[in-house]
Amino acid sequence: MGSKLNLLRQYVDVDSAIKYIEKRRHEDGGYCFVSDLADTNVNDTYYAIKTYELLGVEFPEKEKTIEFLEKAIQPQTAVVAIAMALEGLSILGAKDIAREHVDIVYTKYNPAEGKFAISLGGSEEFGTATPLEATYWVVKAFKAIGQDFSKEEREAIRAFVMKFREGNGYGVKQATTTMTYQALYTLYALGYKPPKSPHFKNCELCPMGGFAEVPYSLPPYIEPTFYATRGLELQGETPACPGRHIWFVRQLQNPNGGFRRSLELGISNFQNTYRALAVVDSMGRFV
Repeated sequence: MGSKLNLLRQYVDVDSAIKYIEKRRHEDGGYCFVSDLADTNVNDTYYAIKTYELLGVEFPEKEKTIEFLEKAIQPQTAVVAIAMALEGLSILGAKDIAREHVDIVYTKYNPAEGKFAISLGGSEEFGTATPLEATYWVVKAFKAIGQDFSKEEREAIRAFVMKFREGNGYGVKQATTTMTYQALYTLYALGYKPPKSPHFKNCELCPMGGFAEVPYSLPPYIEPTFYATRGLELQGETPACPGRHIWFVRQLQNPNGGFRRSLELGISNFQNTYRALAVVDSMGRFV
């Protein structure tokens, strides 16, 4: 734990980032990035868990958070949030509890029946979740809890993902960094070996720092920077200017310890904070 924190402390104020998250933990075991006055939610709780895991920090009142996540898995809950709850439970050591709720996923996501997320609900990135995004989160959650897909389901998911192929990447009307990573991660996780995509390299902004959502464009944002970083790792590739990417991330930390999404003014939230720290953790290995 100490070595990881000390590495990150060279580049960003990790301790204030931890305090930013800790201050927003509620009595019900959930988290809310706004304050301790607003309602807790699965998204913020998931990213709090992921940040603690990344940093090797002990989870405060873990049993309360496990209970919060399990209660959040309801028929009316969007499939992306259910997937986040399942993965969060696994990280907290409650994989058995997560597996008890797999059936509810199949009411919304059943690839063998051609159902790629019913009532998609909110999205991480796009306002309303795309079926590809939902696929990514479900596959990620199932991998975390050790829930296997059948051969028929895997083939159905692969065929579905390939519908989003756009040139060198994946997207709806054009390839984007976020959707290219989500597609490639899904294929790799299911045991397929897609060809390497040059998309991530084409979105790398050197010497400015950061990555863009589409090739040869500006400005950089933290979400494509995070997904491109993960994409390069997935493909066994290295960034061209890791030091500049760390510089970019450093500029995103706000006075409250959290991180915003761009160099322009913006509020902190938990997903940007996790992604920023994850990028620094990855890039720090190459500096």
